[in-house]
Amino acid sequence: MRYRRWGVLLSGLLCGAAVVALGSGAAQADSPSAFDPHSPTARSITTLLWIMLVLAAIVFVLIEGGLLYATFHFRARRDAAEPRQIEGNRRIEIIWFTIPGILVVVLFILALRSMNTIAATPADALHIDVIGHDWWWEYRYPDAKVETANELVVPAGRPVQLDLYSQDVIHSWWVPELAGKTDVIPGKHNTLWFKAEKEGTYLGQCAEFCGLQHAGMRLRVIALPDDRFNQWLAAEAAPATAPAAGDAQAGAAVFAGRTCISCHAVRGSNAAAQVGPDLTHFGARQTLAAGVLDNTPADLARWLANPQAVKPGNQMPNLKLSAQEIQQLVTYLEGLK
Repeated sequence: MRYRRWGVLLSGLLCGAAVVALGSGAAQADSPSAFDPHSPTARSITTLLWIMLVLAAIVFVLIEGGLLYATFHFRARRDAAEPRQIEGNRRIEIIWFTIPGILVVVLFILALRSMNTIAATPADALHIDVIGHDWWWEYRYPDAKVETANELVVPAGRPVQLDLYSQDVIHSWWVPELAGKTDVIPGKHNTLWFKAEKEGTYLGQCAEFCGLQHAGMRLRVIALPDDRFNQWLAAEAAPATAPAAGDAQAGAAVFAGRTCISCHAVRGSNAAAQVGPDLTHFGARQTLAAGVLDNTPADLARWLANPQAVKPGNQMPNLKLSAQEIQQLVTYLEGLK
């Protein structure tokens, strides 16, 4: 009995530690968190989550407290007689059936309200197509005839609807500070909406296992003020400027002469393939390889030298480029802004 009593106490302490760990994890400011919403849809989810956690904590305290009290108060003694045996208590049975039933109904109503908020896309929302690939994201702005990759740029303070499609397998688009998880399924059109309430960068992750580089299929949403967003959109709609001379011009020749042109598009040039990400304004992006690397000359050179060493299993082959070709390509690609 003594060991059993201490086992109950230890289990209670471990559960309490888990709750504390959850709270401390939610407080981390340097990583995306569903506990730090910046959109009406994310806030409705967070509110429901907190209500469920509080109710669960109350139930935990009551049940664990009752167990600990019974364990120590009614512990067996060597000289104790056999306790009186009783059968069911109808009043207690009614209470422990009624209270959970009420809680389930309350949570159902709150969940339904949250679902209605998530489903009700505002009429003035900006529509953006999202296509999931192994293992990167393609973004299309139909009204502006703009295509880009991996970094979603949106206007802060304006609703945005994402129309989600998949090119290959099931993915899941999730930026926890802006919206809940929504699956991206081949042959099916799913949607979600959010409104970034302030400018900034919001991070996320594909939330459905989609293959070897699932963890390397990262998300980045950049919310800009209206004027800066309109400037960005106009710049993205323009074709790339052809380099006039030097390494940039030589890099354009390498791009056209190698298999780069068979997979990537650069509007304003002969490159029009759509197998890999559109690179028209690649130099203006913050990251490359779907967020695995920062978009710096050093990281780009490392990627071009051996993409499989950086992101094993991705669809870009090792082209066995020479050091000179890599330098020329870096100069050319970083100049596409």
